[in-house]
Amino acid sequence: MNQKDYFKDMYKDFFGIEEIPKIEVKEREKISKNKDELMKEFYDKINSSYLDEDSKQLLKQMIEYARKYEEGLEKNYIPFRIIFELQNKELEQEILEILKNAISCFHYIDKSNVQSLSLFSKNIEIEKGYENHGIVIIKDIKGMELKDTADKKLLFHELSSCLNQYPKRVTILSVNSKDEKEYFFTEAFEINEHSFSFVLKEKEMNSIDVLQKVLESVVVSEEDQVKLLDYINATFKGSSLSFDDYKNHLIEVLSFQKKIPDVPKEKSLEEVFASLNELVGLKKVKQVLYELADMMKLKEKTKDQLNFSNVNLHMVFLGNPGTGKTTVARLVADILHHLGYLKENKLLEVSAKDLVAEYVGQTAPKTNAVVERALGGVLFVDEAYSLAVKDGNSYNAEAIATLIQAMENHRDELVVIFAGYTKEMQDFLNSNSGIASRIGYTLEFDDYSEDELIEIFKGMIKKSGFLLSLDAEQKVRTIIQNNLGKPNFGNARFIRNVYEKSVVKHAFNVKNKKRMDVLKTITKDDINADNLI
Repeated sequence: MNQKDYFKDMYKDFFGIEEIPKIEVKEREKISKNKDELMKEFYDKINSSYLDEDSKQLLKQMIEYARKYEEGLEKNYIPFRIIFELQNKELEQEILEILKNAISCFHYIDKSNVQSLSLFSKNIEIEKGYENHGIVIIKDIKGMELKDTADKKLLFHELSSCLNQYPKRVTILSVNSKDEKEYFFTEAFEINEHSFSFVLKEKEMNSIDVLQKVLESVVVSEEDQVKLLDYINATFKGSSLSFDDYKNHLIEVLSFQKKIPDVPKEKSLEEVFASLNELVGLKKVKQVLYELADMMKLKEKTKDQLNFSNVNLHMVFLGNPGTGKTTVARLVADILHHLGYLKENKLLEVSAKDLVAEYVGQTAPKTNAVVERALGGVLFVDEAYSLAVKDGNSYNAEAIATLIQAMENHRDELVVIFAGYTKEMQDFLNSNSGIASRIGYTLEFDDYSEDELIEIFKGMIKKSGFLLSLDAEQKVRTIIQNNLGKPNFGNARFIRNVYEKSVVKHAFNVKNKKRMDVLKTITKDDINADNLI
């Protein structure tokens, strides 16, 4: 053994460790340099992403913290519990990949694999997911609506336990919007929203962003790019589709049609009223809407010359099923938007279950979340009588009180329409004295007459391109006569069912025929009303 080796062994024997060779310092510098390069790579990807600026900074801070913790510069381990408030699913995957690679690189979690837990699944193995994976994603929040109370309680109890039992895991809550986030924490009351202290949001996407993404997948000439941008400007902002869905649909259209779609022409006020006039019956309803439009026009013409008080446009629609209440509500949104009263031409249709929560104190946030989504348009509460307060039901009372407050506070940016059967709606209107005082219009939707129902049926036939024989029309009239006035008679819904069943039977009856006039004509033998009521 040479002298050098002897002193090396003595150093090891005395201190219990080997002397650190000079070369290790260089290796450390190399490792540090490599990590600097990795940090730059992570940051570059974050900077080029479609996260908003605050979210980009937050994600960088998280990665920096993971590195400092590994290097001993930070002593406290912070569980990364993150909310992805992202509609763009491509962006979600992109950010997940950056996060996974970064925190794995700095050994912030002991497992780098990912488990996705969908709340639509019947059997969600939460414990197994946390035990075997470093990153757990909770997604499909709407799936909670399909679960009963007991299943939801068990689900959130297990999730709460795993959050405590496995702190060195990354938990990601994937939501499509702020409303969905609020809905989750309203239902999952065991889980503290503030424990999910990292919220990543996408930037507000504009037409240029859509164009750039589309051009990554489809070749478009420079001349057509201008036309494409015009089309996106006209359709993207008002679309109900998410960024991903809108972009993908547009890519499919361009790939298939090989041309830029025409910019849709927005209906004029006259065209909206033409659609109203095309509806069968509803004479009293049409008259009220025309008078309302005249008043709004007068208000606009006179500006400040007349002392118009704030117009109360909240409404109650009374009528049996199938009398056109939902259809007219959509037209009300159209009309008020064209008259400049509403900023957006939108209608949000909800029922009691969308407003009332399962636990005391949670209904107000749930109802307010719905109101936020409806602002700028019409909130249509169907079967509103389900909200009537009976036997001291505090949940329903809380929902009604919240709606009344919203109707008052947002009078100039929201129209609320309560709809339901005439008789049952009286209980609802009587359940809170504040409701009736905030209703500006009450519209009664009468049941359709026999002739009106025949006219509706013939309209469906004509719109579909069919012809109707006289004996077939008479058979439909007989069916109407035999069912009109029965309990649960569905008016136009009943007629639509007759139409749909008859078309199916017609297809069966002519399956071996070839003559075009036969294929297009609905005859007496095709009319089918089995099992309708």
